[in-house]
Amino acid sequence: MLLKNSALILAGGFSKRFGQDKGLIDLVGKPLILHVVDRVSKVVDETVVVIGSRVQKKKFESLLGHKANVVVDDREAQSPLVGALTGFESAKGEYCLLLPCDTPFISSQIAQFLLDTCANKGAAIPRWPSGYIEPLQAIYHRKSALTAATKALEQGKLDLRSMIARLRGVRYISTVVLRQMDPKLLTFFNINTLEDLKRAESLLK
Repeated sequence: MLLKNSALILAGGFSKRFGQDKGLIDLVGKPLILHVVDRVSKVVDETVVVIGSRVQKKKFESLLGHKANVVVDDREAQSPLVGALTGFESAKGEYCLLLPCDTPFISSQIAQFLLDTCANKGAAIPRWPSGYIEPLQAIYHRKSALTAATKALEQGKLDLRSMIARLRGVRYISTVVLRQMDPKLLTFFNINTLEDLKRAESLLK
């Protein structure tokens, strides 16, 4: 059965700073991955979490239960593009919300807005006034992105921009517009350091 929307969360990375899988880092008594899954579950029909090993699969499945389908990205090369490709292959939705696992303040309102904006398009991608884009908090037409990602990988490209360059009908959404829904744009706040984790804790408390 073809679903309308899927969330693809990339959680294959091991964080040297934290000494464990990034998605399993505790944030106010709840693993980081669950913060993301719970926030997007309101706007998608299914959630797919892409991880990098069989060992990770057991950990994430026991944690997520029925909340998400956990799939292993077992290609030799590892990158966000490769993880995304695995997600596009596994998802059943017509449109996919692609996310990292370390954005605990992902805005479900912005996610819904991007999904609505992507109708009949290849992608809907947030773009900052500087021109910098957010390919890991964007919506993609699954079949189009699957084809584009496969072609990029066949040509030795490992970055998401190489996939996007091969898509037709990409709609860029200014972060100025998104600020109307999320004034501080915390939806893009990701946790890379202990300082980031402490800030996230204080924001949640």
